[in-house]
Amino acid sequence: MDLETLRHSTSHVLADAVKRLFPGTKLGIGPSIKDGFYYDFEKAEPFTEEDLAKLEEEMRKIIKENSPFERQELSKDEAVKLFRELKEDYKLKLIEEIGGEKFSVYRHGGFVDLCRGPHISSSGDIKAFKLLSVAGAYWHGIETNAMLQRIYGTAFMTQKDLDAHLKLQEELKSRDHRKLIKDLDLMSFHEEVGAGLVIYHPKGALLRMIIEDHMKKEHVKRGYQFVIGPHIMKSDIWDISGHNGYYRQNMYYFKIEDAEFAIKPMNCPGHILVFKSAKRSYRELPLRYFEFGNVYRHEKSGVLHGLLRVRGFTQDDAHIFCLREQVKDEIAGVIDFVAETLKVFGFKEFSVELSTRPEKSIGSDEDWALATDALIKAMQAKGLKYEVNEGEGAFYGPKIDIKLKDVFGREWQCATIQCDFTLPERFNLLYTDKDGKEKRPVMLHRVILGSMERFLGALIEQHGGAFPFWLSPVQAEIIPITDNQNDYAEAVNKRLLAEGFRSEIDKRSEKMQKKIRDAELQKIPYMIVIGEKEQLAGTLNIRSKSKGNLGLMTADDFIKKLKEETEKKI
Repeated sequence: MDLETLRHSTSHVLADAVKRLFPGTKLGIGPSIKDGFYYDFEKAEPFTEEDLAKLEEEMRKIIKENSPFERQELSKDEAVKLFRELKEDYKLKLIEEIGGEKFSVYRHGGFVDLCRGPHISSSGDIKAFKLLSVAGAYWHGIETNAMLQRIYGTAFMTQKDLDAHLKLQEELKSRDHRKLIKDLDLMSFHEEVGAGLVIYHPKGALLRMIIEDHMKKEHVKRGYQFVIGPHIMKSDIWDISGHNGYYRQNMYYFKIEDAEFAIKPMNCPGHILVFKSAKRSYRELPLRYFEFGNVYRHEKSGVLHGLLRVRGFTQDDAHIFCLREQVKDEIAGVIDFVAETLKVFGFKEFSVELSTRPEKSIGSDEDWALATDALIKAMQAKGLKYEVNEGEGAFYGPKIDIKLKDVFGREWQCATIQCDFTLPERFNLLYTDKDGKEKRPVMLHRVILGSMERFLGALIEQHGGAFPFWLSPVQAEIIPITDNQNDYAEAVNKRLLAEGFRSEIDKRSEKMQKKIRDAELQKIPYMIVIGEKEQLAGTLNIRSKSKGNLGLMTADDFIKKLKEETEKKI
């Protein structure tokens, strides 16, 4: 018995419990998924938290009955007759969709379900389970289909394993970036603005600026040149690039004076036109163009998820135009850039995937083979282990996807490196080689953080909102005990700001302990408590969020400490 089989069997027990407690409910599907299972139901009234408790109790009764799971094979006519009598409309739809003349059903007790299996021997084999939540789900995930109710649950071999999993889920819940961006006043989403569109508040904008400033300096160190492209471009450019033919369903179009325009989903055409704006020599290559580019993509509302899946986002996007013999070293350089960047932001591990040519794509087989080989050789040169995702490349070239791993071992898509021989040909990009002949450059598309919004979501959850000192939007909260210390607090604040630190004063008419508690809840690294004693002595009473009370310091000593932490990026 494996976990997948156990969880799928538990979903059948859930469906049995639903049918017992809520007759007339229609059954959808109930697969096992990573970390658990779900089952979809059509029910007039929504399930409540109280319903989940009742269903768990009913499931325990079914488990106690210890009914064996029994497989039965039916002809199509027999299967249709069975589920028509049970008035299970969605099972009838599945029969038609699956096709064929033979169907298997599984029974336990008085419950029967259309299912390929396999299943555990008996309902009594289920030892530890928990129903977790209810959500809406379209039938087959298609928005035009009926909206069903999806009950999520999980099951484990032992209660100990279940308890450990539930404890982890509570920790994950406390770190959920959707909760933290609200608690820490970083960002928000608004119905009147539109789904998947982020509004940055002052602290969130400051956090983003800190990250962008760091990344800009790192790009300059590595020989990148900064460019900026428009947010909209005429449709003609997207015809040349191939996006109109291969990506149109993900783009937003509109007309200006009878000309069709699109809001850019990618930054490549702008960078290509910079390259084309002058005659290029082999001596100039590689040329590395970089932009924090705002892009917009038409994502379905059902897949939007906080900062992790949005419609408007910013990419730390670059395109490298190079000679064929430079490709391997350039890709290796990007891989090093990614590894160093993730480490700075507190991510210690990442995984690598190679995505190959999709069915819907442009370019010759020869170019795709050359591009794929270049990516493989670069990964081999860096000693990277990777998995292959067949057919998951971009429509214009294969790619390396680098997924960061957080403290919980979850993977987040961030960096991408794409090798492209196709767009240089479609845009007729040329350089003059040392023999005086015109040749085509190779074009590398790459991002390091990927989507800034997705990276922020991962970063917030990685640190639970308690960012390291160098990243914290507010690094020090100055807390005067009474109004008599406000002038001294202002002087301290002015000194910290002049030294380049991000500090603020809490002048509210609240008690000191409440101010300290609020600063802790805001996860501010340092609190500077100022009373009459500190004012007279010209000192600061320093309290660390992580280490507690550090005692009295002079402003000079405190600033020296902060500079050391900034330098070490801790």
